[in-house]
Amino acid sequence: MREIFAGLPWWVKWVAVPVIALVVFGGLIGAVISFVIGLLFKVLLFVALVGGLVYIVRKFTSNSSSRGDW
Repeated sequence: MREIFAGLPWWVKWVAVPVIALVVFGGLIGAVISFVIGLLFKVLLFVALVGGLVYIVRKFTSNSSSRGDW
C-alpha cells in the first residue's frame, strides 16, 4: 500500500483519499454513529426509568411498613 502512495503529493494522501472515503462510506458511517447514539440514549432512558421505579417502590414500601399495616 505504501508503494501506491509513495509518489503522490501530500494533499492526495491527506485530503483527497479521506474525502473520497467519506463520500463512499458516508452513509454507512452516519448509520453506525446514529445507531450507537440511539442505543446509548435507550440505555440511559432504561437506567433512568428503572432507577425511578426502584425509588418509587422503596418510598411507598417504607411508608407502608412504618405505619404498621403489615
